[in-house]
Amino acid sequence: MGGFSIWHWLIVGLVILLLFGKGRFSDMMGDVAKGLKSFKKGMTEDEEAEERRRLTAERTVDAQPAPPPAAPAEPAPVSDADRRA
Repeated sequence: MGGFSIWHWLIVGLVILLLFGKGRFSDMMGDVAKGLKSFKKGMTEDEEAEERRRLTAERTVDAQPAPPPAAPAEPAPVSDADRRA
């Protein structure tokens, strides 16, 4: 009741090959490869879109006009007692 031997795996592989056929198996592998390529392309496009959104947000913040500078505060009047000290 241990594991399967190499002969068991060969028979299972042969049955799978007979069910799916040589052409079907290669077609499935081609579809898997296309799916992986599409996934990678989508991930790259998502990263590029995120970078564009970030740059656009930075430009928007930089393009906003700066608030006018605050008027300088007037010095407090100096009293006679402060002048004597």
